[in-house]
Amino acid sequence: MGFFRNQLSNVVEWEEFRDDMIFWKWSNREIKKGSKLIIRSGQDAIFLNNGKIEGIFQEDGEYNIESEIIPFLSTLKGFKFGFNSGMRVEVLFVNTKEFIVKWGTQNPILIPTPQLPGGMPIRANGTFNFKVSDYVTLIDRIAGIKESYLIEDVKIRITSVLDQLLMKWITREGKDIFNLQANAFDISKGIREDLDMEILSSGMTIIGFQIMSFNYPQEIQDMITKTASHGMIGDLQKYQQVSITDAMASGKLQGSGTASDMAGMMMGMNLANEMMKNMNQGQSSQSGAGGGQAQSANSSSAQGGTKPNFCPNCGAKNEGANFCPNCGQKLG
Repeated sequence: MGFFRNQLSNVVEWEEFRDDMIFWKWSNREIKKGSKLIIRSGQDAIFLNNGKIEGIFQEDGEYNIESEIIPFLSTLKGFKFGFNSGMRVEVLFVNTKEFIVKWGTQNPILIPTPQLPGGMPIRANGTFNFKVSDYVTLIDRIAGIKESYLIEDVKIRITSVLDQLLMKWITREGKDIFNLQANAFDISKGIREDLDMEILSSGMTIIGFQIMSFNYPQEIQDMITKTASHGMIGDLQKYQQVSITDAMASGKLQGSGTASDMAGMMMGMNLANEMMKNMNQGQSSQSGAGGGQAQSANSSSAQGGTKPNFCPNCGAKNEGANFCPNCGQKLG
């Protein structure tokens, strides 16, 4: 036993831990008598022998491999450490946390639309969430041939099919091409289900998929904004007046006299015309009502044979005479 007392004990642990690493394999080394296994929070340790799972250990802590681990391994429980060699196995450490990944379309997606024969070029961005769900499949499809696996590896796989899925779910059921954000939830749900099927075959699952925004070409975005502004104001002339006023107030409409002065004159003329139009309409309605009353008074005056109090020609006051004392107009 003195031979083992002089041997160095191995520590089996995730030596190269990174937050963006999905799994890491401890391999090509001997586990010797007195070795320790260290499992940290958020990790699972899987003992492998010839590519097959011997045991899975999920509780974090420090374990004596000979006394606390080997007795639970499926085919190695009868293994005894020899005097000349240790035990060769692989230990796969798996990150059990939920990963959140940002994504964005690499190129614009051309969505078919009758308004644009070549299609509407649209970009999108958001996040997706995934985690390891099936260790057997993970080892069979990925960990059996790789020493480690990163979030970036999953992201590359996801983004390679994302453009086709976005086109599929945007065009499905005739989604409004100019108001995609209103349908973002339904589009996201469909894409999540398709992506889940895509990576289930690798032992992982998509927990969530979110679309943060859709981005139109600048010309289309300007058109959408302007259309919304017209709808809010409701009158093109008022929209023009507001646009000129905003431009002058913000300093965007500048110049030494010519451009800005002409714009100011046009705006002033438009406003003056509107005021005159409103005044004329008000006077027309008042004169219509007043004319009716005067006509009625003159009619009753003529019928009664009385003289008018004022001359209809010059407006001079009359004291009951038959002729105007000022201009000679006949009054009776």
